[in-house]
Amino acid sequence: SVAGNSTAFAVILRTTEKSVWANEFDSIELTCLIESISTNNPRIEWKKIKNGVPSYVYFQNKISGDLEHRALLREPANLLILNTSRSDTAQYRCEVAAIDDQKPFDEILISLAVRVKPVMPRCSVPEAVTVGSSTELHCIENEGFPQSLYQWFKNNEELPEDPKTSSKFYNSTYTMNTETGSLKFRSVKKEDAGEYYCQARNEAGWSKCSPQPMEVYDVDIVGIFLKVLGGVAAFCFVIVGICQIQKSGLCSCKDHRETNYKVPQHDNRMDYTSPDEVSPCGFVT
Repeated sequence: SVAGNSTAFAVILRTTEKSVWANEFDSIELTCLIESISTNNPRIEWKKIKNGVPSYVYFQNKISGDLEHRALLREPANLLILNTSRSDTAQYRCEVAAIDDQKPFDEILISLAVRVKPVMPRCSVPEAVTVGSSTELHCIENEGFPQSLYQWFKNNEELPEDPKTSSKFYNSTYTMNTETGSLKFRSVKKEDAGEYYCQARNEAGWSKCSPQPMEVYDVDIVGIFLKVLGGVAAFCFVIVGICQIQKSGLCSCKDHRETNYKVPQHDNRMDYTSPDEVSPCGFVT
């Protein structure tokens, strides 16, 4: 038992810190110090409160629940959590009951937040853009806790959040949002070409994506290529259509100039043809 001299026959608890942070996979000790008690062998309990629902962590002198194999009680009533997990983020309540004390019960509440290192962020970098156009690079990851902040790098050099603060990037037109991971160029310049990657960071650590190249062209080569390709395709379509028409015989008129017509003979021996006689293709002969 722990004897106290500040208040007789009263259970009094305190903790060194009511709000505690721990990195995932590390150990953390939640302190529940008994400043005053008269009862021998008091009942000690720890409860985990998550989303308003309490569950036992230490009960009847043993660890229980999801901490059964990852925690232990240390004198006098501290709870040591080993190999912390993100699921351990919750409030923990230490309760001490002493039946022989005039104030037989006290409790203390401790908040634990387990920080989670960011995973590799998903980065989106356009392969090619045109000088003067606008474009946006994206970076996001959803595992880190607390929420990650984002930083962009070009050719392994950290980009300042405001390009106007750097002589090297002063002429660039980008704006960086460190909370959303957006890197937006209002008007791309030739010197903006390079390899870009993004880093996600929080109190638990950081992670980055692989560098991706962004090329900058003076003219829209891709657009020109597509227009030329479209013109060639249209020309081929016309040629194929003409060939199909000829093949199907829709234009089957022959040169009738080679056709021999017999001119009717008359008694007066005058040779003539009717002015109304028309060739098969509609030409008056």
